[in-house]
Order: sequence, then structure tokens, then C-alpha cells
Amino acid sequence: MPARMYSLGALLALLVPALALAWPVDLVRPLELDKEQFQKLAAVEWVEVEDPSVAHVEVLQGSNELLLSGRKPGRTLMLLYAEGRFAVWRLTVGAPPDEDVTPRLAAARKACPDLKATQGSERALTATVKDAACRAALMEVLRTDAFVARDLELTFDVPALQEQLTSFTTALQPLGLEARYSGAGLVVSGSASREDWHKALWELFRRSAGRVPLEDRVELKAPEPSAATPDAGPDVKPEPPVEIEILKPAPKKPARKKAQ
Repeated sequence: MPARMYSLGALLALLVPALALAWPVDLVRPLELDKEQFQKLAAVEWVEVEDPSVAHVEVLQGSNELLLSGRKPGRTLMLLYAEGRFAVWRLTVGAPPDEDVTPRLAAARKACPDLKATQGSERALTATVKDAACRAALMEVLRTDAFVARDLELTFDVPALQEQLTSFTTALQPLGLEARYSGAGLVVSGSASREDWHKALWELFRRSAGRVPLEDRVELKAPEPSAATPDAGPDVKPEPPVEIEILKPAPKKPARKKAQ
């Protein structure tokens, strides 16, 4: 039985990273070079920018607000996390060259016979992902900025879903994590450091097509000490106490009387 992946509305994608996973991005956000912008969210715990040399993003504590600024012309991705869910935005600084998606769409239509796509003011893409070839061709389209997550409605047949799960497993096992589907949702569990947890979220995004609810059950390991205790050299054994002989003062000699 096929499993449907439903997209969220545009407003929710702007306000909170709720149900997110995978290409395409949830939002394309243009930034101006060397200028700051603010973005209010319903909830955000942390963000991570793939290439900090292109854009800088800071979470303003206690306000659920982001401070964004462009550092150099180009494109990069930003991962946002809140309440067990994550989203990915494309940040563009300046005016990056347009991407010609036409050849990629043509290849995807061959691999996914029922694919339908419209561009312009009413963008939309629907398709049945039947196998690995269709999924791979579709991923090439979804990596561009031609569509965002809310434009999609994908239906996965079981073989394509299993192939995608195998890809997740390959990426997550070295990080000590595992993934499984529960209905159309993805459950990720295990124990990992904060760094490996972040890597896992990026891998899930890069290896999947379309959006799917994520249930994050990862337990974070306690951070290791930031620095080792400095080496104080070999142990010093205490020397045994040295007995000190206290000499008594010599007796005073009687004073001699001078002769008269």
C-alpha cells in the first residue's frame, strides 16, 4: 500500500519548523550582503548554517527570533530545530544565477511516468515514487530552488520507501542511531553526541525526497570534558622526616676579675 507524504501550508513553514525532512527546502530566504534581517518564529531551539561564510544566523535568546545577515554572495542551507522537529531553509545572498530545471524535469518525467509539474505563480509537483530510479531522478529536481516543500504531493510505493530507509540506515549506523518507519512517519532512536545528532538530521534531509513527519527519540550523551587535566609530571614521593639534633647552648664561663 502506498504511503502519502503531505506538505504543510506556507504559513506554518514560515512560523515553526514542524513537520520537515528532506528535499526540497521549506523556504527560500533572500538576504542582502552585509545587512541584518530579523525573522520571528513560533518556536526555535537552535539553528545551524551549512556554510557560515555565506550567511550568519543567530538565535536571539528568549524571543524565538532569528538575526540573519549575508556575508558573501552565494547559496547555503540552514537547519532549524524546535520541539522534536526540524526544517531546512535555503539562504541566498545577492543574486545567484538561475538554475535551469528543464533537463532535470524531463529526466524525472521519464523515470516517474505520472509526474505532473507546473511552475510560475502556481507551482506544484505531484508524482508516484515507484522505485529507486524515480526517486533518484526526482531528487535532482528537488535539490534546486524550482519547488519548495509546500508545492509537493508525493506518493511512495513500498519498494521506494524501503530503498530510502536503507539509505537512512547506511548513514545513521556509524553515528550509533537507527531509523524505522511507523506508518508514513520516520522514527529515529539511539544515543549520540550533540555533534552526531546534528549530522544525522542533515543526512536525513539530504537522503530523502519529499516531507514526512519525524519522531525524534535520540538521547543526547553527556558532553565530554572540554580539555584534559594538565600533566603535572611524575608523582613525587614524600621524603621521610629528618631528625634534627638541637644543640644546647654552651655554659657561660665566669667573668675574670681584673687585678688591682
